[in-house]
Amino acid sequence: MSQSPDHHLTDDLDVQEARPKLKPPAMFKVLLLNDDFTPMEFVVLVLKSFFGMNDEKATQIMLHVHTRGIGVCGVFSRDVAETKVKQVSDFSRKHQHPLLCTMEEA
Repeated sequence: MSQSPDHHLTDDLDVQEARPKLKPPAMFKVLLLNDDFTPMEFVVLVLKSFFGMNDEKATQIMLHVHTRGIGVCGVFSRDVAETKVKQVSDFSRKHQHPLLCTMEEA
């Protein structure tokens, strides 16, 4: 009985050891900061539009931002978090609101 030509190659290798150790990518919190000018309804619209929240969840987060001064909209990979911050910032400026959106490592 013949062996497949590649069979002898795997006999000498520990496949587990050959795999690089990958750590999960850093995650980032996207944050909204309270201000005294942006309407609450606009913040709810932002949370629904850019973070996929329903009315109830968006209202909860908006009230948290309003009462505590800051709130987490979600946790994402760096690229996604950067994109969301830019989208929210651009949307807010387009509608002439000073709403601040930032990110920090989770």
